[in-house]
Amino acid sequence: MFCGPFTESLLKKAQDKGLISINIVDIRDFTQDKHKTADDTPYGGGPGMVLKPEPVFRAIRSLSPSKSTRIILTTPAGKRLDQTMAAKLAEEKHLVVLCGHYEGIDERIREQFVTDEISIGDYVLTGGELPAMIIAECVCRLIPGVVKEEESLQRESFNNGLLDFPCYTRPEEFEGQRVPKDLLSGNHALIDRFRRKQMLKRTLFDRPEMLASADLTGEDRVILREILGE
Repeated sequence: MFCGPFTESLLKKAQDKGLISINIVDIRDFTQDKHKTADDTPYGGGPGMVLKPEPVFRAIRSLSPSKSTRIILTTPAGKRLDQTMAAKLAEEKHLVVLCGHYEGIDERIREQFVTDEISIGDYVLTGGELPAMIIAECVCRLIPGVVKEEESLQRESFNNGLLDFPCYTRPEEFEGQRVPKDLLSGNHALIDRFRRKQMLKRTLFDRPEMLASADLTGEDRVILREILGE
């Protein structure tokens, strides 16, 4: 499941440059029976299967985690992943992402190793593989040098508490729709204000709850009143 996302695009280039290192560990490789059994039925009964502690303990220890290693469990019960969390994780030297699966993991794994529990949303997936890929993508692209145009990172949605502005490219007119004239003006101050207004407008109408914690300037508040008056 991991081969495609981790061997294409930015993540592949970052690995080729030595900016990041991604190591995929198969828990089944650390089982000790001929069937490579990594899960078992839960004590107390009930549906589903639970990841066994023995192979997971061995798998994590094989990575030689230090005291500073962040060991992340993907789980719906975790804190919601956001850009602020991703930025903090990008500062770490060693991250281990443990993919929950089946009905869950043996609680002793969590108690012994897990430092962070992360959710990518309030819904349930079959396993933690897809959330792990999302965490890796979200975090790795914030490491200096992974994204070539670092300015684009600063302007992305959520970085400043606002959604990003809409983008346009050639042709100037397509099927009766034209690029906004402010973007064609060559006036950088006018372009910057247009983009800021669009960011505020999108956030106001699509994610209004974000404005409560956004770092708004006096000019932003003027623009918001302008938007509401239109």
